Amino acid sequence: MTRGRLRYGTSSWSEKSWVGPFYPEGTQPAEFLVHYARQFDTVEADTTYYRVPGARMVDGWNEKTPADFRIAAKFPRSVVHGGDQATPDASRVLLPEHVGDDTAAFLAAMGRLGAKCGPLVLQFPYFNQKAFRSAEPFLARLDAFLAELPHEFRYAVELRNAKWIGAPLLDVLRRHRCALVLVDLLYMPHPAELATRLDLTTTDFVYARLIGDRKAVEEKADGRFDRIVVDQTKRLARWAELLRDLLERVPETWIYANNHYAGHGPATIRELVARLG
Repeated sequence: MTRGRLRYGTSSWSEKSWVGPFYPEGTQPAEFLVHYARQFDTVEADTTYYRVPGARMVDGWNEKTPADFRIAAKFPRSVVHGGDQATPDASRVLLPEHVGDDTAAFLAAMGRLGAKCGPLVLQFPYFNQKAFRSAEPFLARLDAFLAELPHEFRYAVELRNAKWIGAPLLDVLRRHRCALVLVDLLYMPHPAELATRLDLTTTDFVYARLIGDRKAVEEKADGRFDRIVVDQTKRLARWAELLRDLLERVPETWIYANNHYAGHGPATIRELVARLG
C-alpha cells in the first residue's frame, strides 16, 4: 500500500532560545523563518490566533520560504473564543454577525500564500456549561459556520471538550471535509486511545498537534526552550504506532510539536519522525 506524505514541523518559529541549538549563532529574528525552512517543510503559525495577519506580514512569509514550504495557521481568537477575555464569549463564537469580518480578513490574508497555504485551524477553548449546555448547540453552530467557508482552503477543528469528541462531531466534519485535530494535551485523551473506538479520519488529510503539559515544562525549562526537559518517550511511541496506520489511510498527514510538549519543539518532532523510520 502506498504511504501518504508526512509533513512535520513545530508550532511557531520565533523562539529566541532556539539560537544555538537550532538556529545558527547570531541569527536575527527576521531571519528565523529562512533558516527554519531549510530544516522543515511546514510550520504552524501561532501568531494568527492573536491577531489577523496583515498583507505585509504574510507576503514576508512567502518571500522567506521555498516553493514546497507550507504554512498552517490558526483562525483568530476573535472567531473561536469570541474575544480576548479569559472566558470565551459564547454569544459571539462563530456567529457571522460578530466574526464575519475577521474571518474574511483572515482568509484574504492567508490566501496571499497561494499554494503555500496549509490547513487553517479552528482551535476552540474548553467550553463550560454556561457557554454551551451540551455539544448539540455548539455542533449546530459549527455546522453552519463550516458550510459558509470557501472551499479553496483546507480546515481542521480542534476541540478541548473530551466528551464532545464522538460520532456527531465526526459526522459534521465529514460533511464539510474538515479534519479533526488530533491533539496531545494534558487533560484530553491520547489520540491513540480515541482511535480504538472511533474512525478519526474525516477527510483526505490528518492534522495533529503535540501540546503537552505547559505547567510541567515551564517548571523545568527556566524560561528557555532549548532542550528536552520532560520525557515523553511513551507518548511518542503511541504516536508512532498511530501514525503508521494513518499514513496508509490518507494522502497527507500534518503534525506539529510545541515547545511545551517536552521542552524543545524541534527535538520532539525529530524524535517522532525517527521512530517512524
